[in-house]
Amino acid sequence: MWNIPNLLTLFRLLLIPVFIFCFYSGLEHARFWSALVFCLAAVTDALDGYLARRLQQSTPFGAFLDPVADKVMVATALVLIAADIHNLWAVVPAIIIISREIFISALREWMAGLGKRANVAVSNLGKYKTIAQMLALIGLIWQPQLPLFAWFTPAGWILLYIATILTVWSMYEYLRAAWADLAAN
Repeated sequence: MWNIPNLLTLFRLLLIPVFIFCFYSGLEHARFWSALVFCLAAVTDALDGYLARRLQQSTPFGAFLDPVADKVMVATALVLIAADIHNLWAVVPAIIIISREIFISALREWMAGLGKRANVAVSNLGKYKTIAQMLALIGLIWQPQLPLFAWFTPAGWILLYIATILTVWSMYEYLRAAWADLAAN
């Protein structure tokens, strides 16, 4: 259970309070530090899955904990951004993305109860959504004021809306894959 991929996932969970602290600390460059912590969490997300496959260290504990860590980290970032920005352009995508994550988690749990979890396994579309989401959140957390990096914030907004579209699209695909079982029950 305590292999490298699972330790990386636990580390990602431990980064959440550090991320929140950096975001609200008022320290000089606090937004940069919080974006850096979030970026580190995003890298460990990619790395733990890669290492679990590469080292053949996939475990039921890791399969449970990894999506929990991902969803909690992303939901935390979305809530912080929505609370910080105070407008519908931030709140609506946050609600859509968080709602989809809850819905798909419940759908996967229900399909697992039917012995059909593979029907709603993570797809490439879900991976693209995650990449767009992580990059968007890094840009929106940091919001650099330096002219050289000023494009991060507009890029973050564009990627947030791309991630929101991919979120809805992937939810549709998961629903389509599970529809026969949903309609039968």
